[in-house]
Amino acid sequence: MIYFAPMSIKKIGILGGGQLGRMLLQAAANYPVETFVMEKDAHSPAAHLCHHFTKGDITNFDDVYNFGKHLDAITIEIENVNDEALEKLELEGIKIYPTPAALKIIKNKILQKQFYKENEIPSSAFLITQNLAELNNLQHFLPAVHKLAMGGYDGRGVQILKTKEDLAKGFDAPSILEKMVVIKKEIAVIIAVSSAGEHAMYPAVDMVFDQRLNLLEYQLSPAAIPEKVLWKIEAIATKLVKNLNSPGIFAVEFFVDKDDNVFVNETAPRVHNSGHHTIEGNYSSQFDMLWRVMLGYPLGCTEAILPAAIVNLLGAEGFTGKACYEGLQEIMKLENVFIHIYGKKETKPGRKMGHITILSNEKQELIHQANRIKNTLKVVAYTP
Repeated sequence: MIYFAPMSIKKIGILGGGQLGRMLLQAAANYPVETFVMEKDAHSPAAHLCHHFTKGDITNFDDVYNFGKHLDAITIEIENVNDEALEKLELEGIKIYPTPAALKIIKNKILQKQFYKENEIPSSAFLITQNLAELNNLQHFLPAVHKLAMGGYDGRGVQILKTKEDLAKGFDAPSILEKMVVIKKEIAVIIAVSSAGEHAMYPAVDMVFDQRLNLLEYQLSPAAIPEKVLWKIEAIATKLVKNLNSPGIFAVEFFVDKDDNVFVNETAPRVHNSGHHTIEGNYSSQFDMLWRVMLGYPLGCTEAILPAAIVNLLGAEGFTGKACYEGLQEIMKLENVFIHIYGKKETKPGRKMGHITILSNEKQELIHQANRIKNTLKVVAYTP
């Protein structure tokens, strides 16, 4: 008689309880893993889906250390975490995805830009500013984008400065002033890295932004770009994660200019909005892939099942309060449309409340349906 050793169940924690944590936990149901989440809000989108919830501050050393010291591994769903606690946990044998060293580089935009420069990764020219007084002396560098070194997220902490008069909108704190690129395309790729250093890259996607909110409005996968541009993007993304020397999953955002030059915009050391379509659109989603990395399983298949588009559901202008989804039933009648509501009870203008994925072999059908959804489905506030 042949006996098989029981499969060990790993204890893995997620720092942050938002929608990324929620979708990670939905994918975790397929694996032998005991899940732990720490977040300030006990009613956050991920709180009720994990095995164990801890109410705590992910930026606090003691909270993060005490949360993680009995776990096998930890990952993040937002960069703004206490990396000193993660460093101590790593020294004590806890696996961290991404490594604290990689996280420190990426979460600080000054260090991130210096990393690109030191490793000859193409990115737009930049200057470092410590305060508004320094910024006011850099009119010659305009037009440019001013980005807070720490704490910016989802369009916050970013100011576009075109003229001398715009300088007053900059940040009176450590920041980078990044030369503006005349953008033809914005492209993103998701790339997974195993603990053995193996790579798996998803097809590149076209990103279309709401310029007013600086949030991803909708995207198309695969990206419609020349093959030589795609080769550049894939080579740069591979070089970038190789130099970060960390397992995990990374989203790399690119600018493509009118001459088809490629520049890295930013990197995220986690699952990312630009990869949400992979839940239905690819054989192994970005969320499934991260569990494979953390559990030491073979990397999944990144190939697309069908071309896809996603539309972000953002809180409508002028509405704050209990969330109500106008037009939801009409959208649910559409074929090959998949709705993801994040479970946030309160809406406010520009807040990410969910996303919708569309699958089709026809690019024009994807664009048509994306626009139809944007014009039909509104997240407003409930009024009894």
